[in-house]
Amino acid sequence: MKIPCNDSKITSAVWGPLGECIIAGHESGELNQYSAKSGEVLVNVKEHSRQINDIQLSRDMTMFVSASKDNTAKLFDSTTLEHQKTFRTERPVNSAALSPNYDHVVLGGGQEAMDVTTTSTRIGKFEARFFHLAFEEEFGRVKGHFGPINSVAFHPDGKSYSSGGEDGYVRIHYFDPQYFEFEFEA
Repeated sequence: MKIPCNDSKITSAVWGPLGECIIAGHESGELNQYSAKSGEVLVNVKEHSRQINDIQLSRDMTMFVSASKDNTAKLFDSTTLEHQKTFRTERPVNSAALSPNYDHVVLGGGQEAMDVTTTSTRIGKFEARFFHLAFEEEFGRVKGHFGPINSVAFHPDGKSYSSGGEDGYVRIHYFDPQYFEFEFEA
């Protein structure tokens, strides 16, 4: 089957719950839910103002997080595409992932790659940023890349995460025991 998309280029897509639909993010910032059987648009929302760079589902596929050039990552319901939460940064977000074990979101991004040579790593914000899923508050950062982070992913057991950057490195980060003992105070 082909699903024509003439208005705005699709930049990221994932299978929806039970494989009944495809959730796609567009260059325009729109999200569409397409029927896997007919290809018709079931739901259309525009919560982002710029290109969506990445979409990643939660372990149970009930929600997903989108990463955008508008300096935000947003949490959505997978069935209705209803916007739930927003995680804000000062730089474009290239990738975001949901922890399989905790109410945590990791974001990766940074200054545009074409501007990197004129900026120090401190100013470019080339660090993975951790947010609490419910409270939308940042609680940690991990440095290491010296270019924008293009992709982040949690290990299925939730004990580590990986990040891939424009600098050509893939970094695997194992969490310290304090990460598993940490409790967010509201």
